[in-house]
Amino acid sequence: MTQPTHTHKTRGGRFALVAHYNGDTSLESHQIVVYRDLDLEVDTATTTKDWETNWRPVAGDDCTVCMGTGTDQIKGNKDRPCGGCFGLGKVRQDGETPKDRWQLAEVAAGIIKRQQQELEQRRQAMALPGVKAALEAHRMERQRQQEDAVAEQEQKWRGSRGHGPGGARHTGD
Repeated sequence: MTQPTHTHKTRGGRFALVAHYNGDTSLESHQIVVYRDLDLEVDTATTTKDWETNWRPVAGDDCTVCMGTGTDQIKGNKDRPCGGCFGLGKVRQDGETPKDRWQLAEVAAGIIKRQQQELEQRRQAMALPGVKAALEAHRMERQRQQEDAVAEQEQKWRGSRGHGPGGARHTGD
């Protein structure tokens, strides 16, 4: 049986990376990733960008039952915690399920420590000069683009024919 190499970031599941290919004909400019869904036993292809966005490698301390999601993958109950990791999505460093509350606390402490490190890295990045200004400029640009798109859509609607007599619009006025 093939071992899972990746899991979906939001849905979980067990996937094995099969190969990378250059696209043919209409997909010539794209890199294609072929992967195998180990649960359904189906080979599927997607673009490299989609692969990198939606799948992540299986870490050594990910629970082998839920593949790091922390939810019950066996019965399909996404609102119930996994029995293999008690809902944490992680197991001990040696890959074993925590046996008692102290081992469970050790796993939870590792998760908290990783989250604190990531948060500190983000704080340091935000402290760099110009980062806040660049993020604010990007946010303002996206907001302007969104407003422009809404205005363009409304103008297009107003310029088109309505469904009333002679193409009139019944706006309720």
